[in-house]
Amino acid sequence: MNTLFANLFSEFSIADVTIPNRIVSTGHHTYLAHEHPTEELITYHEARAKGGVGLIVTEIIAIHETAMFSGQLLMALDESCIPHYRKLAERVHPYGSKLFAQLFHQGRELLSSTSGLIPPAFAPSAVPNERFHIMPQPMSGDLVKDVIAGYAKAAGYLAEAGYDGVEIVANQGYLPAQFLNPLVNLRDDDYGGDYERRLVFVREIIQSIRRTAPSLALGLRISGDEMDENGLSAQLVTQICASFAGELDYFSVVAGTSVSLGGSVHVVPPMGLESGYIAPYAENIRNATGKPTIVTGRINQPQTAEQIIASGQADMCGMTRALIADPDMPNKARTGKSDNIRACIACNQSCIGRAHRGLGISCIQNPVSGREITHGDFATVDQAKKVIVIGGGPAGMKAAVVAAERGHHVTLYEAKSQLGGQVLLAQKLPGREEFGGLVTNFTNELKLADVQVINNSVMTADRLRALEPDVVIIATGATPYVPQFEGREESHIVTAWQVLNEEVKVGSSVVIADWRADWIGVGLAERLAVLGSAVTLCTNAAMAGETLQLYTRNHYVGRLHKLGVTIRTHARFYGVDGDTAFFQDTLTQDPIVLENMNTVVLSLGHSAVSKLATTLHDSPFYIVSVGDCITPRTAEEAIFEGFMAGKNI
Repeated sequence: MNTLFANLFSEFSIADVTIPNRIVSTGHHTYLAHEHPTEELITYHEARAKGGVGLIVTEIIAIHETAMFSGQLLMALDESCIPHYRKLAERVHPYGSKLFAQLFHQGRELLSSTSGLIPPAFAPSAVPNERFHIMPQPMSGDLVKDVIAGYAKAAGYLAEAGYDGVEIVANQGYLPAQFLNPLVNLRDDDYGGDYERRLVFVREIIQSIRRTAPSLALGLRISGDEMDENGLSAQLVTQICASFAGELDYFSVVAGTSVSLGGSVHVVPPMGLESGYIAPYAENIRNATGKPTIVTGRINQPQTAEQIIASGQADMCGMTRALIADPDMPNKARTGKSDNIRACIACNQSCIGRAHRGLGISCIQNPVSGREITHGDFATVDQAKKVIVIGGGPAGMKAAVVAAERGHHVTLYEAKSQLGGQVLLAQKLPGREEFGGLVTNFTNELKLADVQVINNSVMTADRLRALEPDVVIIATGATPYVPQFEGREESHIVTAWQVLNEEVKVGSSVVIADWRADWIGVGLAERLAVLGSAVTLCTNAAMAGETLQLYTRNHYVGRLHKLGVTIRTHARFYGVDGDTAFFQDTLTQDPIVLENMNTVVLSLGHSAVSKLATTLHDSPFYIVSVGDCITPRTAEEAIFEGFMAGKNI
């Protein structure tokens, strides 16, 4: 064992369950389930168990027919579910990992339904859900009793299936939290009216589970602070947990609420929030209850987890996204190979970003995540080929790594002095610094795979033919798109790339023409506002950052609001005349005129750099293009295409 992580890799017990280490894969909606665990979901969790995680908490399991808040949801409504959950347990346990489940009812929140129709939502009282614009129906006394019984029945099925524990999902504004919240629970019966009666719903769930499944460890997952003025405060949450301390085996602490846009940022906190920032809330609850406590939220490195545990803030650390990025993270840290960990960068693009689109979970850095069945096994080749990769951005780096891991002889040529491509620009945006970790991770993987890297090398068709490769992977990327428009030559017009590379100076009054509605527009607006410019962000979308994962977008747009950045939506860039910028409202076609602008920054997307590929069409070697040189998109597509190119050679 690596003594640097003596606490992290020590055994720990919750009730009668002894867990081999303090690393937890916490419950997260994978969209790999279809009522019961699928082979895709089982293989996904098996990979993390094989990678050395101590505790796996499988995703939310609906405990009642009124708890169907989205499609592809796990359920435990009758005993027919038992064999399916047993199969998952039997695949995880041989590696030593323990298995808990999340028992779930969403209450007044609905995401979708399989029919496309909105079913009734049920809650303690008819208090609307702000974010999803749902007005719930107050639960009758009989329905409350029936839902409580549903928690117990589900726990019983899971105990029979071989699970080690369950936790009641009371975090982030879901049904149990709604009963605990005096602003949401307006009842005047046994389940509401004063503090003690607001506890009764959760207390009866606990008691019913204890009667039905006494062998299971039992915990409560709760937000240490819901981060919303209408949510549960840190002080109230700590008091609530202390009230349940004698009845539960552990607490699992997160933050935020799904009910509001600002509160939901903390459901899956993006890279702009500090690593381990939720730990102080867990420490409050741990001190108040004296019970084992798990904390989750931006813990992406074993060093951070070790510090949290050593300082007494928590007993275990949820490192879910870290395990999505690198399922072998625990084993690497335990065996002294932590430098080889593929660290999560909290971009949220392929994990929660895909889940919010109803797609199976994955990772931009690790396309195998969530695709273990189809892409998990790399067969080494019988005959190594000479592979040349042209371009050292994310697509080229990933292609080179995977091709070399399969046994090919790979050389990567990069025209510039540093690998990274557009990542080198992205990391210069405020709050986007961790995106540079992608380059750090891939550079290390290139070294481990023994890929030869040649920088400052511009490849031509003639030079490439002279090298006589078997395979050429072209990943030459893209450049800024700058269309023809009125005033282009006379006014102070620059590109986003020029600003980020500090090749130009901007004036005191800046307008950003943002076509893509992605990281670049909002990031530039923040950067220039912090430097003192008055910034107007004109985005050709319904909202700034529209193409970003919503938790990420809401966090960064909120930062722009605090900085006083003016945001104009539905704005199509038209042209410039001196110090006046012209846009067109895409809804009304009316002009938008912005006067007294010193600088116009263009963020209008990118153009593919594909010239080399077109000159090689008659070459004797196999050629494949990947990433933005095909057509500009995001890092997710670039890396996936690089992965597939390397895998399929």
